[in-house]
Amino acid sequence: MDLQTRIQSFVRFKEIISSNLQIATPLFEDVLYRAEAQNPWFTRKNILHAFNSICSMLEESELTAWVQHYNIENTQIKTIALVLAGNIPMVGFHDVLCVLISGNKMQVKLSSKDTVLMTYVLQTLQSIEPQWCEYITIESHIVKGFDAIIATGSSNSSRYFEYYFEKYPHIIRKNRNSVAVVLDSDTSDIYTKLASDIFCYFGLGCRNVSKLYVPKDFSVSHFFEAIQSYDYIVAHSKYMNNYEYNKSIYLVGGQKHYDNGFVLLTEHNSISSPLAVVYFEKYVNFAQVQEQLQALSSNIQCIVSTEDAFYKKNVLPGYTQCPSLWDYADDIDTMNFLLQFTV
Repeated sequence: MDLQTRIQSFVRFKEIISSNLQIATPLFEDVLYRAEAQNPWFTRKNILHAFNSICSMLEESELTAWVQHYNIENTQIKTIALVLAGNIPMVGFHDVLCVLISGNKMQVKLSSKDTVLMTYVLQTLQSIEPQWCEYITIESHIVKGFDAIIATGSSNSSRYFEYYFEKYPHIIRKNRNSVAVVLDSDTSDIYTKLASDIFCYFGLGCRNVSKLYVPKDFSVSHFFEAIQSYDYIVAHSKYMNNYEYNKSIYLVGGQKHYDNGFVLLTEHNSISSPLAVVYFEKYVNFAQVQEQLQALSSNIQCIVSTEDAFYKKNVLPGYTQCPSLWDYADDIDTMNFLLQFTV
C-alpha cells in the first residue's frame, strides 16, 4: 500500500468517527455501551473525549506535515508487535497509527481492559481499506515471528518486557507522571483549565497531572473554588472509593491534607500520587523548580505551565489530554524507531 492510500484511510476513519460523535449510529452506541460495561473507568464522557482527541490528530494537513519529517517511502515491510495498555481509552492508538503509516505490519496484543474500543478501531480501518486486513493481526498473546516490539505497561511489567524481548529492537514504556508549575500570576481560569489535566480520565493517564509546584503564597481555597465544577466526579463509585480510602488513611495517620469533597491535596516531594490525591510542593525560586524537574525528566511526561520554560515537555493548562501527532510517549520518536531498521 502506498503512503497516500494509508494516509487517506486514516482521514476517512476520522470522518466516520466525527460523524458518529455528532449523530451516533446504533453500532457506535453499542460500542460505547460495551466498552463501559467492560471497564467502568471508561465512561461515555471519557470515551468521547478520547475519540475527539484522536480526530484532532487525523486532519489531513496534520498527517501530511507529520510524515514529511520522515523518509517513509520505499521502506521494507517489517512486522511489529504491539503490547497495548488499557489505563485510558484507546491509549495505544498513536502506536497503531505509527506502525501502519510507516508501512509496517503489526501483531496487536490488546489490553484485557480495552478490547472493545481497540477492536472497533482496527475493524473500522479494515472496512475502510481492505488491504489493512493483511497488515493487522489481533493476537491473544504475543507470538514469534515479529521483527520489533513496542510494549507498554507498569514499571514492574517493564522489567519483564526488557528481559523477555531484549534480543529484539524494542521500545518498552513504563509508568510516568505529569506535573504542573503554578505561577503567582495564574488566575482562576487557569486553575479551572488545570483541573481538566487532573481529572480527565479520572487521572489514570501518564499525561494527567499528579503533582503541583506552587508559590509559597498559594491559596488552596482559591484553587478549590476554581475547580468546583468538577464535583460531578463524585457520581463515579470507583473513583470515590479511592477518595474515601485515601482520606481515611490521612485521617487515621494524622497527615495534614486539604479536602474539598472529591479530591485531596497534601504536601509531598514525590511526583506520583494515589488516585483522587494531588501532591503539592511549595517553591520560592522558579529557577530551582526548573532544575528539579530537569533532574526528574525521565519520569515526567508533561509539565503544565503558562510559562514556556520546560522545552518539549511544556503544555498549556487544559491540553495534556489533547496530544498532537508529534507528542511521543516517553519522548521517544516512535516513527524514527520504526524506520531505522525498515529502510
